[in-house]
Amino acid sequence: MVVYLVGAGPGDPELITLKAVNVLKKADAVLYDKLANEEILKYADGAKLIYVGKQAGHHYKSQDEINKLLVEEAKENDVVVRLKGGDPFVFGRGGEEILALVEEGIDFELVPGVTSAIGVPTTIGLPVTHRGVATSFTVVTGHEDPTKCKKQVGWDFKADTIVILMGIGNLAENTAEIMKYKDPQTPVCVIENGTMEGQRIITGTLENIAEKNIKPPALVVIGNVVDVFKEMNQISD
Repeated sequence: MVVYLVGAGPGDPELITLKAVNVLKKADAVLYDKLANEEILKYADGAKLIYVGKQAGHHYKSQDEINKLLVEEAKENDVVVRLKGGDPFVFGRGGEEILALVEEGIDFELVPGVTSAIGVPTTIGLPVTHRGVATSFTVVTGHEDPTKCKKQVGWDFKADTIVILMGIGNLAENTAEIMKYKDPQTPVCVIENGTMEGQRIITGTLENIAEKNIKPPALVVIGNVVDVFKEMNQISD
């Protein structure tokens, strides 16, 4: 028995890797997330399909339940695929699931995916780095685990570009924190439904972006690279 933790990419089913497709084709069971495009499941023809998705404010199954289910399916099948949106190790809780497998002595393999943190900005032509403008970027969650006794995220980032995932529900709070360290006029770009039908691009500044009508799923890019993107695409706020 073996479990593959597979990254499905940022949304567009054509952005999944060839290795991920080949693994899905031999799967006996697939546990998949909300952000893993269901079109990808066609490659797992004949496999048992189990939805274990999460979304803001609601978990279809808790992480402990997912871990337990993953172990159970691994013991009953030769090949199990855990299909995750983006990459399993970028806010995908892949590490937690591997630890559960290790505890049970279950073999596993990792198949990386295109993380939305880079894939989504790239698809619209927004470079997270640009010579003379941004030589570094950081990726941060905008929604920390609420059960933690202390927050880990400090918003005084030194990177030229900040990419926030899962941050729309806390956008006003997060941008207020960042404005303690950065100019309120720092340019911001939010991408809704990145790489998918219904994709929407919203630009603004740290000061006003939270006032705009933005809905998840979306990611936030903060920094002067946004001005580069707007110049390349002749966009104005």
